[in-house]
Amino acid sequence: MAEKDTGEAKGIGDMLGQAGTTVKDGIVGSLKGLSEIEGQIVTVARTAVTDALKTTGAVATETLNVTRDVFHGAIKATEEVGSGLIVSTKNVAKGIILGVGDVGGNVEAAARELVKGAVKGAADIGGDAAQVAKSAVTGVIEGATEVGGNLGGTAKAAVGGAIEAAGTLGQGAIKSISDILVGAVEGVKDVACAVMPKAKAPKEPAPAAKSTGDAAEKKRPGA
Repeated sequence: MAEKDTGEAKGIGDMLGQAGTTVKDGIVGSLKGLSEIEGQIVTVARTAVTDALKTTGAVATETLNVTRDVFHGAIKATEEVGSGLIVSTKNVAKGIILGVGDVGGNVEAAARELVKGAVKGAADIGGDAAQVAKSAVTGVIEGATEVGGNLGGTAKAAVGGAIEAAGTLGQGAIKSISDILVGAVEGVKDVACAVMPKAKAPKEPAPAAKSTGDAAEKKRPGA
């Protein structure tokens, strides 16, 4: 009887082991596939930017236009598919920064423009503007890390673009985007304070007039 119980327990253990292995293998395969897809998105965006800028031959003047156009295409793609906005935003942002860096363009200006476009685009299609802003800024930072240069300046430009775009959506959007970016980038609060309209400080009340009795007490004898 004991041998039978042991055999059944072993059989159940083997079944659970196989199930766990199957799930693990499935998840690993899915994650590898997702990683490959994300890498493809980065490559597509990067190639689109470099090809467009090389074709125009005017890197300095066309960087922002190409950046806007590429990101607009990404927004349209997710709108048609109906999903993937946050994931694609990060990878498109990274690809754009890498592409701009490849041709010696202004990475900081591109970072500001693409994040601004991401926030506005997300709001236009009813997406989560705060999460998209975080995703875009993360992609910018990853791209800027590979490109090199002024990483801090690029990150600050990206945050500035997010908050500037949020300003067109209302104070609530500025707060939610600022809050979600605080954990991602240092100095977000400083950028937000610089962009947000400053409230006027209340006027201090005028000092109360001194009574005649107090004045008499302070008057020196014999004066």
